[in-house]
Amino acid sequence: MNVDFDVCVIGSGAGGGPVAFSLAQAGYRVVVLEKGPSFTETDFFKDELACCRRSVYTPKLRDEFHVIEDRKKGEDWVATPGYRSGRDFWNGNCVGGSTNFMSGFFHRLKPKDFKLLSEYGSIAGANIVDWPITYQDMEPYYAKVEQEVGVSGRLINHPNQEPRSTSDFPFPPTAEHPASVWIDETCGKLGLNPFPVPRAILSRPAMARQSCQYSGYCGSYGCSSGAKGSSRAALLNRAHATGRCEIRSGAKVYHLDSDHHGRVVSARYYDQDDKSQSVDAHIFVVACQAIESSRLLLLSKGQRHPQGLGNNHGQVGKNLIFSAGGAGTGHFYYKNIDQQKAAAFKVQGPFVNRALQDWYFIDDKTLGKVKGGTLELLMRHPNPISQANRAKHGPDGLVWGEPLKNKLKSSFTDARYLRFESFCDWLPNDNCHVSIDPQLKDRWGTPVARVRVGYHEHDLKIGRFMVDKGRHVLNALGADKVTWGLSGSPPANLVAGGCRFGTDPKTSVLDTDCRAHDVDNLFVTDGSFMPTGGSVPYTWTIYANAFRVADKLIAKLGGVRNEVSLAATSGRMLDGFNRRL
Repeated sequence: MNVDFDVCVIGSGAGGGPVAFSLAQAGYRVVVLEKGPSFTETDFFKDELACCRRSVYTPKLRDEFHVIEDRKKGEDWVATPGYRSGRDFWNGNCVGGSTNFMSGFFHRLKPKDFKLLSEYGSIAGANIVDWPITYQDMEPYYAKVEQEVGVSGRLINHPNQEPRSTSDFPFPPTAEHPASVWIDETCGKLGLNPFPVPRAILSRPAMARQSCQYSGYCGSYGCSSGAKGSSRAALLNRAHATGRCEIRSGAKVYHLDSDHHGRVVSARYYDQDDKSQSVDAHIFVVACQAIESSRLLLLSKGQRHPQGLGNNHGQVGKNLIFSAGGAGTGHFYYKNIDQQKAAAFKVQGPFVNRALQDWYFIDDKTLGKVKGGTLELLMRHPNPISQANRAKHGPDGLVWGEPLKNKLKSSFTDARYLRFESFCDWLPNDNCHVSIDPQLKDRWGTPVARVRVGYHEHDLKIGRFMVDKGRHVLNALGADKVTWGLSGSPPANLVAGGCRFGTDPKTSVLDTDCRAHDVDNLFVTDGSFMPTGGSVPYTWTIYANAFRVADKLIAKLGGVRNEVSLAATSGRMLDGFNRRL
């Protein structure tokens, strides 16, 4: 049977980019279907309105939204559509997905993260499992991401440094803020081990991309130099250049059709003119983002899949995870610190690039031996509108007139604000999952995802421990005031799970190669596969796993093709692959 493409990839972020890149490089015909538009570096400006105040890079909530189920302790679950609450889990609907807007803090998982149940045991009410693969299986692909995406850093020894196959990062570290030296000295006196944070940001030009321009506006903003290792800039541009990867933006996939054998045969989508189109392929790779991938599979019912693709055991959408933790801010008023430190704090642009993992594994007399987390140190984002909004509130309500002007001036000129963010495991549980809303639909008439966001109380215990450590560090640095927060509400930009991989079809959606147990030509490569999240941001692990799965696909398709044999062997290789499936 003639088909349009060898592989159809749905979604173009960290889960889709490596698959499209690897398969196109290996000689296979790939199509990428991306719901959002396509941008280039010339489209990205340091515009807080576009970035953070309006829906420029994410859908308008009146058109596309999530229904979020939340509750206060002891109360019933309440479902609220995003167009009413303003809440959603969209982070970047465009070619390259949310990787266009990430901060690029890249940390690997550690060997024990792959064996959370074996290492620390079960916790009542938490669905903790070991991964079906090990750190050693993933390590070569962490190294591959460093090269292909471009990770800048400087390796130093610290107590919880994970094993590596390479001696250092391929690119030198990005420029560091003068305050980093002060952090190193202070943490050293506390007996702590700060280390430079690897960044998916080029410190020098490479791969037809420019180096970082240190504007001070990075996280949540698109990169106008191409230095940030987004899936678009680092991978999809190169995939497209092979001539074997077609990227269709404005393609909203709403159903995957399956035949009487249960195999996926085509993807139906609405194009930029809202007309229904279809594309067929031998292999389908779903990488829409954890919530949207579950939604698509649940909606894609067929003769052999009456509950949705991969859902014959009711596991699709279950065990959704986010990142637990907390945050705090140290206020450093220039008048209260010496001139040298004040001058250091006033420098704009370079990154602090410091993290602490001294409490990644905790042995505490109160908590016992448990998984801890990562503390990331960074300057508060320079967004002026957000900063001004914080200044408008006083102890007696809104501030007006001359007092407001004075408060605004003080906020912008009298101090600098050093933050910490903590990343801890969000324990998978029965009250955190994705389903399909029975009534509400998006602008295309497709039922929207309903997301229940229940957390486990253990998350708050670890989060509180980490926040206390962060406050201690900021106080030791000499902060005049430390404000902090801790909540069970999930961060919108750190989501995974919903299609966890494993060896038992009754408790997992995907096998160890991220192929659906009951659909032999369907793979899921975004963060959905993760059964637990570790205590770091997920992007590096999603990239690495997608490269790992891409290698599995290439091997199953017959290996890397050379230019001479591309046309002659196309049908024969794919027919052989289908027989093996």
